[in-house]
Amino acid sequence: MSLAKRLGYGDGDRLLIINADDYGLCHSSNQAIQQLLSGGAVSSATLMLPCGWAREAALWSARHPHLSVGIHFTFTSEWDNYRWGPVYRSGSTRSLVTSEGYFPKDAKTLEQQADPSEVRAELIAQVEMALQLGMNPTHADNHMGSLYGLQTGRDFISIVLDVCAQYGLPFRLPRTLLLESGQVAPPELAELARLRAAEADSKGVVVLDYLIGLPFALGAGETYESFKGQMQALLSSLHPGVTELIIHPAEVTEELRAFHREPLKRGMEAELFRDPDVQETLREQGIQLIHWGMLQGLQRAGG
Repeated sequence: MSLAKRLGYGDGDRLLIINADDYGLCHSSNQAIQQLLSGGAVSSATLMLPCGWAREAALWSARHPHLSVGIHFTFTSEWDNYRWGPVYRSGSTRSLVTSEGYFPKDAKTLEQQADPSEVRAELIAQVEMALQLGMNPTHADNHMGSLYGLQTGRDFISIVLDVCAQYGLPFRLPRTLLLESGQVAPPELAELARLRAAEADSKGVVVLDYLIGLPFALGAGETYESFKGQMQALLSSLHPGVTELIIHPAEVTEELRAFHREPLKRGMEAELFRDPDVQETLREQGIQLIHWGMLQGLQRAGG
């Protein structure tokens, strides 16, 4: 049975989760994401527990348990002027960090050096930190794709799925892999996605049908209007089933400008789903917003 039908919808329905990544990264991100969650402009968010503003985000989320907030498993620290490291404190994390004690800046380094046992310990520590702060996380995903093996082929997905099964968390893993054009990926990549989804199924972890997003960086000559047009086109091309759309909204503040390479793009993303034109596109296309908490309910019910 399809995921849509398991959720009570029809096979032809186009169901969309709009997830705000990088919650807890900084106060500017928290402000934007809390406004978007409260107003229903995004349907879910994921929290970076190792970051400096995670506590503010987690405590706010604990006070708003009806909103779907999960864990953005974080094993990289990409900015020059703002760094973070593991939250696990009861054993070694040497394979996860640089000589300064921070996570590496890129996923390739993490893939090459991480000890699987230390990855598992850190995954659990990030979930437990959220629970200790009063959250009831609804799902999980991964910052910068550092656990997917995208750079070297050495992934940690089996460990992630074990932890997600242990804590009842659905995970960001598309059953069908799409290219940026919206077309299905080449056969060898499509088969890898299928095998990973089958592994998730065997462990009782609910995963997505599709995963989409627009480029992280501001393109040459890109404006808010051109970005909005790209998003409207992307929404119009959704496939039937459950799709997650990733955005990274933040208020454009001096705090954000002090460390972030793409503050203007983050500000555009903060406005996008409050825009009446984008809301009209969702209505015209008959796209129904859902949230990760619905998938978690299905997983925990064994459905």
